Amino acid sequence: MAVDDLWYHRARDPETGERRPTKRHGRGKRWRVRWIDPETGQTRTQLFDRRADAERHDANMRADISRGQYVDPRAGKLTVAEYAEHWRRTQLHRQSTAERTERVIRRHIVPVLGALPLAQVRSSHIRGWVKDRAERLAPSTLATVYHGTLVPLFNAAVADKRIGSTPCVGIRLPEVPDTRYYIAKPEQVHALAEALPERYRAIVYLAAGCGWRGGEIFGLERDAIDFERREIHVRQQLTVVSGRSPFLAPPKTKTSIRTNELPVVVAEALRHHLETFRSLPEEIDDETDPRRPIRRPADLVFTRGDGRPIHRSDWSFIWRPAVEKAGLPKGFGLRDLRHYFATVLIFGGANVKTVQLAMGHTTPTVTLNTYVGYWPDAVDQTRSLVDSALGCTGDVPGGTD
Repeated sequence: MAVDDLWYHRARDPETGERRPTKRHGRGKRWRVRWIDPETGQTRTQLFDRRADAERHDANMRADISRGQYVDPRAGKLTVAEYAEHWRRTQLHRQSTAERTERVIRRHIVPVLGALPLAQVRSSHIRGWVKDRAERLAPSTLATVYHGTLVPLFNAAVADKRIGSTPCVGIRLPEVPDTRYYIAKPEQVHALAEALPERYRAIVYLAAGCGWRGGEIFGLERDAIDFERREIHVRQQLTVVSGRSPFLAPPKTKTSIRTNELPVVVAEALRHHLETFRSLPEEIDDETDPRRPIRRPADLVFTRGDGRPIHRSDWSFIWRPAVEKAGLPKGFGLRDLRHYFATVLIFGGANVKTVQLAMGHTTPTVTLNTYVGYWPDAVDQTRSLVDSALGCTGDVPGGTD
C-alpha cells in the first residue's frame, strides 16, 4: 500500500535537487492510493485531490485488511435497486413468498432508496425512508417490511462485502398499537356457517375447531381424515401465485405438519360434507416435494361446484357476504377463526406448548407473543401461586394491622 504523487516524479533533479513535474502535472487529481485486494491479489487504486484524504484512505485500507474487514470500494457503487434485484433472485423462497418479496421491493424500497449507491446509504436515509413509508403503511405493516425485507437486504450486502456495515442501526419505528384480534362468540361461528352455501359450511368448523390455516383447509384430502381415531392430519397446503393455477405445496413451516384431534362437532360437519358432496379427483400440480414436482389426481375435500380447487378470488366472493350476514366485522377471515380456536384452548386451561403444537407455530415464543394477552387472570394466578407457596402474613404495604 502506498500514496503516490501523480504530479511529480519520485526522483529529484540531480543538479537542482528539486522534484521534476510529470506530464500529468496540474491536471486531474494529484494523489493516488494503491493497495492489493486480499481476495483477488489484484492492485486497486483510488484518486484524491488532497493528500490528507489520500493518507486517510490508505490508513483505512491498511486497518480493514489487517482486521479481515476489507470491502472493495467499487462494490458499493451498485445501486440499492440493482442489489435488491440480485438479492431477491438468490433467496430460497417459496414461490408465494418470492412473489410477496418482489412486490415489497418494487412498492416500498425502490421508490425511496432505489437510486442510491449501496455505499452511500446512511442511517439518515433509512430514517427518511421510515418517515416516508409511515405516511403510507400501518405501523405493523411497516415493521414487517423493515424487519422482513430491508434489514435482511442490507445484512446480505454486508455479508457479500458490498458495504462495510449496515445502515439499519439505531432506527426507531412507529409504535405498533396493542390491538387484539376480534374473537367471535360461539353463536357467531354457527351463524357464519349457516350463512355460507352448504358445500362450504364445514370449512368454518374446521378452522374454528382445529385452528387450520386457509391453505391447509383448501389442500385437505380425504385420506388425511381418520374418523376412527378422531384425528386429522396437516400434510400440505393449497397455494395460489400469480400466473398459474392453484397447486399443492408444503405447509408454511416444518411444525405446521401436524396431527390435530378431531372434535365431534368438526367430525360431524366433515362427515356430512363428504356424504353430501362427492367430487372426482382433480388433476393438480403437487410440489410438496419441491425437488420432485409431479402432477397427480388430488382427492380434495373442499372444491368449487365444478370440482376444481378453490381459488382465493373465488373464496373472497363467497366469504364476504356470509361475514356480513352473520354480523361479523368487515375483514373477518379464516385467520380469525384460527384465533378463535387458540383462545378456546387458552381459556380451557391449555398451556403454551399445547397451543403451539395445535396451531403449528414454530416455537412457543411465537404462541406467547401472539396470544399472551388472552391467558386469563394472569396477575391473579401469579398472586395465588405465591400466596399458596409462602402463605400470607398480612404485613404488606397498604395492608391492615
